[in-house]
Amino acid sequence: MVELPKSLSARQLFKLLKAERSVQSALALFDSASRQPGYTHSPHIFLHILRRLTDPKLVVHMSRIVELIKAEKCKCTEDVVLTVLKAYAKNKMPNQALDCFQKMEEIFGCKPGIRSYNALLNAFIEANQLEKAESLFAYFETVGILPNLQTYNILIKISVKKRQFVKAKGLLDGMWSKYLKPDVYSYSTVINGLVKSGDLVSAHEVFDEMFERGLVPDVMCYNIMIDGFFKRGDYPKGKEIWERLVKGSCVYPNVVTYNVMINGLCKMRRFDESLEMWERMKKNECEMDSFTHSSLICGLCEAGNIVRAVEVYEEMVKSGVVVDVVTYNALLNGLCRAGKIKESFELWVMMAKENCHNVVSFNIFIRGLFENRKVEEAISIWELFRKKGSGADSTTYGVLIHGLCKTGHLNKALKILKDAKDGGDKLDAFAYSSIVDGLSKHGRVDEALGMVHQMDSDGCKLSPHVCNPLINGFVRASKLEEAIKFLREMESKGCSPTIVSYNTLINGLCKAERFSDAYSFVKEMLEKDWKPDMITYSLLMDGLCQGKKMDMALNLWRQVLDMGLEPDVTMHNILIHGLCSAGKIRDALLLYSNMKQSNSLPNLVTHNTLMDGLYKARECEKASVIWACMFKYGFQPDIISYNIKLKGLCSCGRISDGILLFDDALKHGILPTAITWYILVRAVLMLGPPDSSSSNGKSNGYAHTGMSWNFLTANVVFLISWQYLQVRMDLAYDNFNTASNHLLGEQ
Repeated sequence: MVELPKSLSARQLFKLLKAERSVQSALALFDSASRQPGYTHSPHIFLHILRRLTDPKLVVHMSRIVELIKAEKCKCTEDVVLTVLKAYAKNKMPNQALDCFQKMEEIFGCKPGIRSYNALLNAFIEANQLEKAESLFAYFETVGILPNLQTYNILIKISVKKRQFVKAKGLLDGMWSKYLKPDVYSYSTVINGLVKSGDLVSAHEVFDEMFERGLVPDVMCYNIMIDGFFKRGDYPKGKEIWERLVKGSCVYPNVVTYNVMINGLCKMRRFDESLEMWERMKKNECEMDSFTHSSLICGLCEAGNIVRAVEVYEEMVKSGVVVDVVTYNALLNGLCRAGKIKESFELWVMMAKENCHNVVSFNIFIRGLFENRKVEEAISIWELFRKKGSGADSTTYGVLIHGLCKTGHLNKALKILKDAKDGGDKLDAFAYSSIVDGLSKHGRVDEALGMVHQMDSDGCKLSPHVCNPLINGFVRASKLEEAIKFLREMESKGCSPTIVSYNTLINGLCKAERFSDAYSFVKEMLEKDWKPDMITYSLLMDGLCQGKKMDMALNLWRQVLDMGLEPDVTMHNILIHGLCSAGKIRDALLLYSNMKQSNSLPNLVTHNTLMDGLYKARECEKASVIWACMFKYGFQPDIISYNIKLKGLCSCGRISDGILLFDDALKHGILPTAITWYILVRAVLMLGPPDSSSSNGKSNGYAHTGMSWNFLTANVVFLISWQYLQVRMDLAYDNFNTASNHLLGEQ
């Protein structure tokens, strides 16, 4: 610190204080001068030091300096008082502001003017003491203080905070009638309040009023409007405000405008336009900040354009913009989602060098590694996290436990859950739901139930995300009574079952052919004013079809139509399958024909189902028509399609066509399965050798194929060998063995 001369003047001290960049050093210099014998501070010295103490960490020194002003009986201007009042307002210290205001004459030797009243008004507002602010304004008249523009702006602020927008707009109108011309701040306060409340129509009206009144909105007004429309998802309106801004001649976009545009466009998945905005920003030489870069990087990663995201990151580094942890996390998330694990680790190392790891970084990376089946790597990152002594949050445990359960490491997940509980760490419903789901899928439903009860006893609120997997577990284990009991238990514990809860239970009851019970739960849903969705009716339909209760299934179909619902493709497929299984091929074909004229177009499953039904009914020609329709509607047959047609051709004795079809599947890169080999081998064996005939003396049916027994056998062996040599030897060997063993078992 600079040593002060023995004979110190206020002018010398002022120069020294101005030259001192550090606030702490300036304060120490001020205190040193205060202790110097024979020296007293001047008003402009007090004003200077007070203006440097508005920071929350330094405002504590303000009261002792005010006491010093009082002790030295320094007569100050109102500017000194305003500095103190504004500092107290900024730091939400209304009581100190009021005390200072009330003792103005005693401490500062000056009377409060309109500016001091306004500053105190604002202090009450910043502390959300709106009633006190209104009482103070009412006091204005009693002391003869006339409100000015700033007063009205503060009153507008009060009305907006109280969501009294009609009153706020009335104040604007009142200002015009009193010849107190509102400024841009007056209007922007109202516009901002209306936008935040979601009333964008009124905000737009106030915005347009500015033009009608001859007042030019500043760039902040434009930014507020664009941001509001984009957050609402109203792209046309937001774009319209942007166009008005860029076509005007008085106001120009700033970095905040571009940030709002880029962030908003990315959120609405208009990634190409966000890139155009980025290029426009560069062209106009508008300086980009870290938010600009992180918004675009996040958007590009969301769009799957990781290459461009990396380029933006590299531009950011090159331009000298500090890469913050938010930007790093966005890029890390994008790399993980793109499956670029090597690059993710390289970025992770870079983040470590820059000391830019936070709990969100660990959560993102652990989740990304699990999603890419890198279990050991995910666990190693978790271990690193623990070694660093960083506090894992509930999301960390949720991500870790979910990843372990999904990758089959259930016991490891259970251990981590136990360690977290023993360590007093917080766990959320996501962690518990993953454990319950994992236990339920492994048939450990009793443990899953115990986990739910433990969660409840620990004070963790039950949610459908936790309870629904357990209901599903009971259903899969055929413990339907336990599932029903638990559904009732959910309600008693304040966790309302969802449509998913009911659908899961209805599905189980239908599979167990307990249709009356299933219908009773549908009735219960209706009594609760819940509309069963298409999944509910599809599950009922499937159960009835599986139980060969086609009359009830068709009746349910008519009920769905009568309710004005449009059955989706899944429900159509279920009914078509049921009709085909019941031998009602004509009805199935009629339903298929109606689909093509509705909003629910047939898919590949529809064609596979119909084709299978037609072949089973020996309607080979009609099945071939359905096969042709697949291609007509742009579907590429899968292995299921080929297996159905292959089985159908072989059942009709058309083995040569079947072998040609098999060859076509291989040419299209579709690998045979054990079922494929089973169909082929069975067909050849069932035909028998050339001289064999059935016991009734009739031909065995091979002759009309135009192929000899040996030739058929050779073709099958050739196809197996082709797959053995050209595709996958282990697959061919395993599939052939599976098919052969199955056939030997039949015989």
